[in-house]
Amino acid sequence: MIIYFSATGNSQYVSKKIAKEINEKTYSIIENKNTRKYHIHIEKDETLGVVIPTYFWGLPTIVEEYLSKLTITSENKNPYIYIITTYGTTPGYSAGYVKEHLNICGYKVNLQASIKMVDTWTVMFDLTGKEKIKQQTIESDKEIDTIITRIKNRNQGKYVARKIPKFISNMAQLWYDRSRKTKNLHITKTCTGCKKCINNCPINAIRLVNNKPSWQKEYCVMCLRCLHICPTFSIQYNNKTQKHGQYINPYIKKLD
Repeated sequence: MIIYFSATGNSQYVSKKIAKEINEKTYSIIENKNTRKYHIHIEKDETLGVVIPTYFWGLPTIVEEYLSKLTITSENKNPYIYIITTYGTTPGYSAGYVKEHLNICGYKVNLQASIKMVDTWTVMFDLTGKEKIKQQTIESDKEIDTIITRIKNRNQGKYVARKIPKFISNMAQLWYDRSRKTKNLHITKTCTGCKKCINNCPINAIRLVNNKPSWQKEYCVMCLRCLHICPTFSIQYNNKTQKHGQYINPYIKKLD
């Protein structure tokens, strides 16, 4: 099985592509969390994969919370377990954090890998260059294919590029905490009150107030899913995202 978190479809795409090639099932951490499914059981011939994006050189808060509550049982004493982290600039120590959680559950991680994909943190990165995005998607697919081969061969080891030491990633989490305050987000006049952002928020942080979205929590995951799926591009992060465009993985028809 593969468990994953994905805001704009990148990690979802990676998970689905791997699952198809090795004949495994995929489970969204968003759905597992909403249904309070914090226990997973690995069948005798089953593998376990964890696929997540890198946020501020670490884990999205929703992933951190889910893994902290996760328990695992297995029919195989030593199941094959792998971690894949997607990233835009560096995977930081994200795979290391996941590994620590799985070790606490009592299981050894066999393979760690990273995949460079389109960086959707448009507070900093411009996604309006379609040709550049297309080329990055092609390169990402090559990396995914390489990882699939390694998983099929039950390879062991670390294939994480541009990783950062844990103590530096720990410091970046302070920046993440400041950045995920919902006061950083606002609605523009083009909003139609379609509720798409409300229906797609991973932690149900948005409500409709006076026919406009309103964040009801001081902090959210700050995955920017709401910004990227808005049909009128009416959700912005301060004054930093208006000119940087939107992105949903082109191979994903519906976000989990």
